[in-house]
Amino acid sequence: SMDAQRAANLLGIPFYVWDFSDRFKADVVDDFIAEYSAGRTPNPCMRCNERIKFAALMEKALALGFDAICTGHYAEVITGESCELELHRSPALAKDQSYVLGVLTAEELKHVVFPIGASADKAMVRAEAEARGLSVANKPDSYDICFIPEGDTQDWLADKVGVAPGVIEDRSGAVLGQHQGAHGFTVGQRKGLNIGRPAIDGKPRYVLEIWPKENKVIVGPQDALAISELAGTKFTWCGAAPANPFDWFDCEVQVRAHGDSLPASAAVVAGELVIRLEQPVFGVAPGQTAVVYLGSRVLGQTTIDRTVSAVPVEAGEHSGQLSGEISASDMASANLAQNVGSNA
Repeated sequence: SMDAQRAANLLGIPFYVWDFSDRFKADVVDDFIAEYSAGRTPNPCMRCNERIKFAALMEKALALGFDAICTGHYAEVITGESCELELHRSPALAKDQSYVLGVLTAEELKHVVFPIGASADKAMVRAEAEARGLSVANKPDSYDICFIPEGDTQDWLADKVGVAPGVIEDRSGAVLGQHQGAHGFTVGQRKGLNIGRPAIDGKPRYVLEIWPKENKVIVGPQDALAISELAGTKFTWCGAAPANPFDWFDCEVQVRAHGDSLPASAAVVAGELVIRLEQPVFGVAPGQTAVVYLGSRVLGQTTIDRTVSAVPVEAGEHSGQLSGEISASDMASANLAQNVGSNA
């Protein structure tokens, strides 16, 4: 906050500090621990945007008579053909941060401003800050989870959750090894499994599922990480909802902050937002956020509750016929790294 205060003093604008630490702990930190304990892969930056930046902060600002809150996200709010506000990707696609804003609601879009989202890049912003004498002009970007010291998520979780020995199994139910806590694993993880028995085909195994109630970690071939469908019950629409969300519609879906936008179809089915991908996506875990796009527009988002594998059990464990040679030395690290950082 000292950097912000110095900037406000230099610019000659009022500076206020509000303490949201208790709410941040309850809504972001404790949620992060609970999600990992439940065998899920949470995105704390999404929770912070949903519950702190564009909820607690916005509530306080509006109550004090402000019209909107302003952030430096690279995204754009425009008025659509139906005269409803819409959230769109930044024209600077390499810097687009609309994914982490997918939790915004129609009401919240009325009270946000992204002044650099459509017209500037970071180099221009830094140059402007330097010209104005702001000390943060050359401050490095942050890519770690803000509440985890030195970015060591697994050690931090181990300290919070503790040791809970369990077993590592393949999809046929064969016990392959032991672990000291299912919270220490993430879907897509390859390293650190400590399985002594090699797979039939000699290829590495990856974490496919985490069963917290049984305290089991399920592993299998890399191909079995391919997901053809995902769904979640905690979904929201960013602006106006589709005219009939119960009918299947074409869209694109993004499952990581720095991930690709993938062709898909979606519909609300039995209380879930169900998304079916045209081509499988690898290493998607429950707890991650799927953001749905119509072109450049952010239509909505859901926290993933379940996924459907594109590969049946028999094709992995028993045939040894593996395809899809993707590069994934440690998909778990990729999941976490792509879900946090400067895009918050």
